[in-house]
Amino acid sequence: MHILRSFLVVLWRIWFYILMAIPIIVFFPFLLLFTSRTRFYPQFFMIARWWAYFILYGMGFFPKIKRERKLVKGESYMLVANHTSMTDIMLMLVAVKNPFVFVGKKELVKIPLFGYFYKRTCILVDRQNQRSRKEVFDSAQRRLNNGTSICIFPEGGVPDDASVLLDNFKDGAFRLAIDHQIPIVPIVFYDNKKRFPYIFTKGGPGKMRVKIKEFIPTKGLEQQNKKEVREQTREVILQELKSGKLS
Repeated sequence: MHILRSFLVVLWRIWFYILMAIPIIVFFPFLLLFTSRTRFYPQFFMIARWWAYFILYGMGFFPKIKRERKLVKGESYMLVANHTSMTDIMLMLVAVKNPFVFVGKKELVKIPLFGYFYKRTCILVDRQNQRSRKEVFDSAQRRLNNGTSICIFPEGGVPDDASVLLDNFKDGAFRLAIDHQIPIVPIVFYDNKKRFPYIFTKGGPGKMRVKIKEFIPTKGLEQQNKKEVREQTREVILQELKSGKLS
C-alpha cells in the first residue's frame, strides 16, 4: 500500500511540472513581449498571478489568506517569508497583489520553459559568488526606485534538515529595506512543507494557509539596526509557525 501511494504521489508531482508548462506555452508570445521591457512588468505580473492560481488549484491546493494589514497600491515593500517548498513562489504570487520581483537562486534557471522567463524577470543570485551578491543589490535598488516591491526568502534557501522549523535569516533583505526605508512585510506559509516538500514521494492536496503579518517599519533606521530588525522579523514568523494557527 505504501509503495502504491508513493507511486501515485510521484505521478501527481510530475503533473505539477506539466501544469507549470501549459500556461507558459499558451501565453508564450505575450510573455516574450511583457518580459522585453521593464515597463511591461505589471502586465507580466498579472499573467504570473493567473499562472500561480492555475497551478495551485490544478494540484488540489486551496489558498486561505489572512491579512493583518493590506498593502497599498503603488507603494514598495520588502516581502519576506519562510521557505520550504517550490510552491512558495506560487503562493506568494497569489497572496500579494502588488507587483513584486523575486530575488532567487540561479539554479532554477535550469527548469525548462519556466527557467527562461525566471531568468528574464527575477533577480538571480549565485550565493557562492561575492560579485553576484553585489549585482543583486544593484538590481534590487533599480526595481525599488521604479516602485516595484522585492520578495526575498531570507533563510537563503530551503534548510537541508527537514526538521528545522525556521532557519537563521541572512542580512540582504533587511539591508535593502533599511537603505530604501521601506516596510518589511513578514509572511507566514504554514502548510507548504507538508503539502509539497522537496522529498519527491511525499505531499498531497489540501489547504495552504498564509498570513500577512503587521508591517515592520524601517523609517529612521540605519544599518546598525539591521540585526535587530532581522531577528524581530524572524521571531514574528517563528512564533506563527509554532502556533500553527491562522487566527
